[in-house]
Amino acid sequence: MEENLKVSSKTIDEIDEAREKEDLKKLEAVFFISGRWLNISELISLSDLNPIILRELIETLKNKYERADSAIEIVEKNGLWKMDVSQEYDEIINKLATGSAEFTKAEQETLAIIAYKQPMKQSVIIKIRGNKAYDHIKKFSDLNLILKKRAGHTYELSLSEDFYDYFSVQEKGEGNKLPEEIIKDAETGTEEVREDSEKKEVDEIKDSSTSKKKFEGDEIKTNEEG
Repeated sequence: MEENLKVSSKTIDEIDEAREKEDLKKLEAVFFISGRWLNISELISLSDLNPIILRELIETLKNKYERADSAIEIVEKNGLWKMDVSQEYDEIINKLATGSAEFTKAEQETLAIIAYKQPMKQSVIIKIRGNKAYDHIKKFSDLNLILKKRAGHTYELSLSEDFYDYFSVQEKGEGNKLPEEIIKDAETGTEEVREDSEKKEVDEIKDSSTSKKKFEGDEIKTNEEG
């Protein structure tokens, strides 16, 4: 009887170990395929793992890479996680990418304008980029890429040290030059919004002209009837 209990206990342990390995593989796949920062809700949704054990699995996966002295690591920042390459290999990564996988084209252009014109007021970037920039700014702030300082009814936005580390750019005053991609995105983002603004202005003038003509036509018609 005692021997049967030992076998049963061993079988349960083996099942639990196999289940944990499978869960770790699933979590690892989610991190690898997403290639971006994920919050706990997204991790639960994408992995379909139990929320109670998810944080423990993240730590287990993190420790796994550390013990293996791997170039891959699990990074956490402000309640967000992602699979990343160790900082010692930043130079290699920056030769291959400048953050395009991390941000949408619209986000890249908003960040580029802030980098190009900093320090700048949030109200100004909203006028340039539209209300969608509120979400962009929140994301940059959550990732510590920008600093927000209260300035009256708005905020003053500037780049953080993390931004310079992320893009491997020297800080201002140290002979830095923003990457050509950032300058190009800043110019593109500003130009696109300027063109949209000019188009809206032309449309408004046309609408105003049409309304005026209609009003004058109705007035003439009324006078003739009178």
